[in-house]
Amino acid sequence: MGKFCEVCEKGAMSGHKVSHSNRKSNRTWAPNVQNIRVLKDGSPRRLNVCTRCLRSGKVLRAMPRTHTDAQA
Repeated sequence: MGKFCEVCEKGAMSGHKVSHSNRKSNRTWAPNVQNIRVLKDGSPRRLNVCTRCLRSGKVLRAMPRTHTDAQA
């Protein structure tokens, strides 16, 4: 199974590719899914999230990791 959004559960859709001569062949449309760090239950986790959920604010991005050992 391909990737799907872990927030809205959007997945791949299937349909027909239609040529100029109106011949049909099967094809799939994949959602734009990004693997990003989000805050879930107060802790950062990596989730597959579609760009529609990112844009609408359904998830909150976690702050990027910082290397504290380089400062010492």
